[in-house]
Amino acid sequence: MPSILITGGHSGIGLAAARELAARHVDLVLGGRDAARMRPVADELSARHGVSVTTLTVDVASLASVRAAAARWRTMRASGAVPELDAIVCNAGGRFDGDVSYSPDGYETTFATNCLGHFLLVELLFPVLSERGRVVYTASGTHDPDSTDGRLVGTAVEPDALALATNGKGGGKALSAGRRYSTSKLCTVMYAYELDRRLRAARSEVASIAFDPGSVPETGFLRDLPGPVRWASRTAAMKWVSRRMGVVTSDVGFSGASLAALAAGPDYAGVSGTYFQAHDGTLSAVPSARLSYDARRAARLWDDSKRLVALTDDEEPPQLRSPRLRSRQLRSAATDDA
Repeated sequence: MPSILITGGHSGIGLAAARELAARHVDLVLGGRDAARMRPVADELSARHGVSVTTLTVDVASLASVRAAAARWRTMRASGAVPELDAIVCNAGGRFDGDVSYSPDGYETTFATNCLGHFLLVELLFPVLSERGRVVYTASGTHDPDSTDGRLVGTAVEPDALALATNGKGGGKALSAGRRYSTSKLCTVMYAYELDRRLRAARSEVASIAFDPGSVPETGFLRDLPGPVRWASRTAAMKWVSRRMGVVTSDVGFSGASLAALAAGPDYAGVSGTYFQAHDGTLSAVPSARLSYDARRAARLWDDSKRLVALTDDEEPPQLRSPRLRSRQLRSAATDDA
């Protein structure tokens, strides 16, 4: 039976995806900060569908928490207590309104939560991912400055990991919450594409996919906004206005089902390096922002992220290393053997 890890699988779009996957008889690993919140969801899914549902306590905003969670899972996998993963769904995240804040590691909270935590999690759990597994990243149409979504939330800035991690420090001006969010999602799409490039160079059959669930007001995304704003966003009139403006709209059920399909559906086994979007009941492969295809910037984002999370070359799986580093290490190994 397939087994899939989904961060944030106990609420919002993640929960809708988890319910859909459980109904397809997929065993689940729910990753989240609060074990007390995840346990009732795990019990519900297990009782209703007869699947195995494990909870893994992990705060993706904390690199120490990610490392501890990955170590626990790899230890359990080595003992045979859990199966290999067929997909890692990097779904947890959020927008953090108000003054700029920082993670336990001292990195700007939005970038730490939406980017660095999942970057490290994928690196550390890749060895327990099946040979034809998938990595699915929940992104957002707001990453594209040429889209209505991007213009409304705040235009994404340069995907510079070092600058984003330290945004607002040292007397520098902090980006707005919207721009912090949209830029983190631009980075998310670029991680997905760069992972695909590395996997293809290594001739791996693992797929890397980016997903825009659309604007879904029913989730907790707007929880930090005033009550009247949250209420208005859920009305039929506001949804009609959003569509007229060109906002990419969806609902929890369809976006969750779409995320589940990308993680486990047979129709999406050969679509690595693709950006999908849920919009008005349709899941389609669409172009992402022009900047997201910049391979040079993506490679720098990846390498800078490695430094920020303190990932060593020994920790990084061979398939995820840059082709240049992998080639150098192969030559070194050949020389040692000689």
